[in-house]
Amino acid sequence: QAQVVESGGGSVQAGGSLKLTCAINGHQYGSRCMAWFRRTPGKEREGIASIYMDGDITYADAVKGRFTISKDDKNTLNLQMNNLNTEDTGTYYCAADLGLGIRTEYWGRCGYDTWGQGTQVTVSS
Repeated sequence: QAQVVESGGGSVQAGGSLKLTCAINGHQYGSRCMAWFRRTPGKEREGIASIYMDGDITYADAVKGRFTISKDDKNTLNLQMNNLNTEDTGTYYCAADLGLGIRTEYWGRCGYDTWGQGTQVTVSS
């Protein structure tokens, strides 16, 4: 059974950087899309960066110019986060469209059917 596992969260001061990594385990076919979502205090979960299988990338306005999404291979996704601020504090989720189930959320070009458990990012002033 495919699983999505995030790593790399933590605590950092404002202006600092963190890198998140997401690995898809148990699935050899890659994905149509992969993306990062986040839930910040008082807000619904929102998409912040996605990458389509043709390499097309989309960013939310809130992170554009500060965050960079990339793939190491078909099953590994990264999110480099620079110049973090306190509004970036929240739980970050990796999601993939593996074509294995019901797509529960849509953002950008894709719907996502497989989710990680989330990793916490805390930015202090």
